[in-house]
Amino acid sequence: MPSPIYLDYCATTPVAERVLDAMLPYFRQSFGNASSHGHAYGWAAAEAVQQARERVAALVGAEPDEIIFTSGATESLNLALKGIFEAYRANGNGFLALATEHKAVLDACHTLEKNGAAVAYLPVQPNGLVSLGDVLPTPGTLAVAVMLANNETGVIQPLRAISDKAKAAGALVVCDATQAVGKIPVDVQALGIDVMAFSAHKMYGPKGVGALYVRRRSPRVRLVAQLDGGGHEKGLRSGTLNVPGIVGLGAAAELAATEMEAQGKRLAALRDRLEAALQAALPIRINGIDAPRLPHVSNITFLSAPADGSSQLAARLTRIAVAAGSACSSALPAPSHVLQAMGLSPADAYRTVRISLGAPTTESEIDAVVAYIGGCLQG
Repeated sequence: MPSPIYLDYCATTPVAERVLDAMLPYFRQSFGNASSHGHAYGWAAAEAVQQARERVAALVGAEPDEIIFTSGATESLNLALKGIFEAYRANGNGFLALATEHKAVLDACHTLEKNGAAVAYLPVQPNGLVSLGDVLPTPGTLAVAVMLANNETGVIQPLRAISDKAKAAGALVVCDATQAVGKIPVDVQALGIDVMAFSAHKMYGPKGVGALYVRRRSPRVRLVAQLDGGGHEKGLRSGTLNVPGIVGLGAAAELAATEMEAQGKRLAALRDRLEAALQAALPIRINGIDAPRLPHVSNITFLSAPADGSSQLAARLTRIAVAAGSACSSALPAPSHVLQAMGLSPADAYRTVRISLGAPTTESEIDAVVAYIGGCLQG
């Protein structure tokens, strides 16, 4: 049986050949512990980690010492939100978060609430954008959590404007940039970000490694560590460093810096081709189409598809690999909280799929997917 056409690159990406080649020596030949400071094996590992730190920092406009390596964006976001609350709770207990945030943010916020935080969940407009009039931090607000680009719709929030409002109230800006880094230009200084999370495996790097940017320039951000034992990563993330994974993240960052612009233009053209062909063939709604979007993401409601709640459309399209929502929550029976926050009914949410393109995607694949979906829904 042939493999399905893969169009779920928001869930994960294949490791690029260049990235894999960079990683391989650190599994066997250069296998040292980066914290072994007394011999050459440790020095080589530490040098590789530092080089990766510099490459990652360069991609997002940070300084190398502002990059903390973690196991991925979920860990990074937990460290950011919980670490801010514990470090600054004497100044207040307020947090703002978009209703369309990833579950890593929303679940962390629910834990904060159990520990005494007051979290306000901001609504979004039908196009997925927050209304700036709803972003109302006060002097008691510790942080505003905003996903730069939504993981289901690709909608890009007006982060600079949100940051300006947060700064005026003395609040920090925590950004989940997992879907944006490596896909569109991200500059933490230009966007006014204080703490930012992202992962390697969304940008052709390995799974199980990510980073947290923590501002050290004025104003310097303080976090309380959530893991004890060893004081690695400036005391913020104890544990033996995943040297091969970190090298892979660094290589992926370097690759993105050179290929992102051209790849973005190519994928935007393919996405537009996909959407135009589906619009010509079927009654559909493209969610977030009138907002700024990532170039490779399309979130489409197929209005003629059945939606009785017993199964999601994405699971019935067996010859293509697409998603009903976030890969981290797609096993849940409930319809997408993101789409419902945008005003879609549960029935329409079940009729919706996220199609996300990647570096291997071709025109012939797009044309085949259009024909297949048309056949499934017209037949």
